[in-house]
Amino acid sequence: MTNVANAVEMRGIVKRFPGVLANDHVDFDLRAGEIHALLGENGAGKSTLMSVLAGLYRPEAGTILARGKAVTFNSPRDANARGIGMIHQHFSLIPSQTVTENILLGLDEPRFFLRLPDYDQRMSELGQRFGMAVSPTARIWQLSVGEQQRVEILKMLYRGVEVLIMDEPTAVLAPLEIDGLFETLRAMVADGKSIVFISHKLNEIMRVADRVTVLRQGKVTAAGIPTSETSIPELARLMVGRSVIFDLE
Repeated sequence: MTNVANAVEMRGIVKRFPGVLANDHVDFDLRAGEIHALLGENGAGKSTLMSVLAGLYRPEAGTILARGKAVTFNSPRDANARGIGMIHQHFSLIPSQTVTENILLGLDEPRFFLRLPDYDQRMSELGQRFGMAVSPTARIWQLSVGEQQRVEILKMLYRGVEVLIMDEPTAVLAPLEIDGLFETLRAMVADGKSIVFISHKLNEIMRVADRVTVLRQGKVTAAGIPTSETSIPELARLMVGRSVIFDLE
């Protein structure tokens, strides 16, 4: 039975590539107003599953529900129209253009007679709302990696995204930038957004996520465990299939 409190549900998702079963009848749900971590080793199927949700891939089998209604996505634009967006490890920004120009790029409106100062103000206000300080008039090449990530987030927020998928978002960030990102994610959740946080970093998942789903070799080994009810050693065991002794530093 569908839980209408879920922002997204994925049921029995199957995705194959030549010689690889990337997702083997995977179930996943994301509640409204939570950070749900998707944990697994490289090749576990995390990014593939979320690329299906974001409209980049079509699954061979399975159902996607957004706010309780079955949906089919043929492109990321379709997913955006349903309030779902994904930010990848490698950003898709144009270095020579400004922050505002990058955020507006690809939208149907506005097309002509842009009054960029008006839009600069909108972007500034949006950034302030979620604690993301970035100059709307700065060109992308002038920004740090962390600031560029903020632009990608603002791009999704400006498109009205309610479900934001972030693929290994801390991989490119310095420690202080990670702190800032987590503050931003919490501000977004407080505003009613829902976040999928794809990672293999156990300490970060325990720090930022409300729940965690673990994938191993394309299958779910744990579904939606509250992080308050698990531990780093247990998540490591679920991720690799055996007990692990490791240095947490």
